[in-house]
Amino acid sequence: MTETPHRPTVTSPPLFARRWTVADIPDQTGRTAVITGANSGLGLRTAEALATKGARVLLACRNELKAAAALEQVSAAATGPKPEVLPLDLADLASIRRAADHLDVRGTPIDILVNNAGVMALPRHQRTADGFDAQFGTNHLGHYALTGSLLPLLLRAPEPRVVTVSSIAAWGGMINWLDPNWRRVYFRWPAYGQSKLANLLFTAELHRRARAVGANLTAVAAHPGLTATNLYNSAPEKGAAAALAAVQQRMLFSLAQSDAKGALPQLYAATTPGLTGNSYCGPAFEAFGYPRRTLRNPFAYSRFQARRLWELSERLTGVTYGWS
Repeated sequence: MTETPHRPTVTSPPLFARRWTVADIPDQTGRTAVITGANSGLGLRTAEALATKGARVLLACRNELKAAAALEQVSAAATGPKPEVLPLDLADLASIRRAADHLDVRGTPIDILVNNAGVMALPRHQRTADGFDAQFGTNHLGHYALTGSLLPLLLRAPEPRVVTVSSIAAWGGMINWLDPNWRRVYFRWPAYGQSKLANLLFTAELHRRARAVGANLTAVAAHPGLTATNLYNSAPEKGAAAALAAVQQRMLFSLAQSDAKGALPQLYAATTPGLTGNSYCGPAFEAFGYPRRTLRNPFAYSRFQARRLWELSERLTGVTYGWS
């Protein structure tokens, strides 16, 4: 029997409505935000913006040197508590547990979790510390495990919000149910598209599960459109392939919007009051523009696939969500 996808009504401001910018972010004083991949690009711009509005920002980063440099930059922008670095490697479940344990000991409620970090289209197949495909493991499973591990702290906040960053590439994504970790054969772009579709399915299922137990948690997703970030440098090539990649990157950057503008959709998703759960926010013209709510890959509306992915994620990571 073929499932009929449920497509919620998407209401958005008109394409030419007033431009939403960082200036429109409400005061974040007294709120705590955790941002993965906050050492550069979209994550760094998101951290700066929230710190400017008074939030206590935790930069969850893998690279210590880059994190230290980012901390200085965010500290200079902060108008509230001093930002901090949270060591975190999303490609290592043990690192995720350590980060969650560190925050749990402190007991501070988390108001905003921005699942921003990611890798893209790695040319050679790589695996995480736990043997998962690097793209599926980092972009989806790592954030699934982190969100579940931080759930008790999120539920202590009055209006917690989880923002998971997807991509335009999710439009071409499909879940490779027969081999989600690409053990038989590896294709870089289908693997990336799968991980980004997984971000949307995860958001939808997190929203449904929170609503089912009456939890006051809002799960939303966002994508940056075509944005110039160092994500395009996360897939190093060699020889002639490196030269071709450099040319492609220069062409892409000439068309792309800045990382500051690319971060607006996830900031919009993280801070807009009353945003409906399972909303998906992106640039007005998909590749570029100011943020608005947008549509998604039809597969992302499938409740069956969302449940199936959730159950697979539970088995692979060993992380279950405790809502009490």
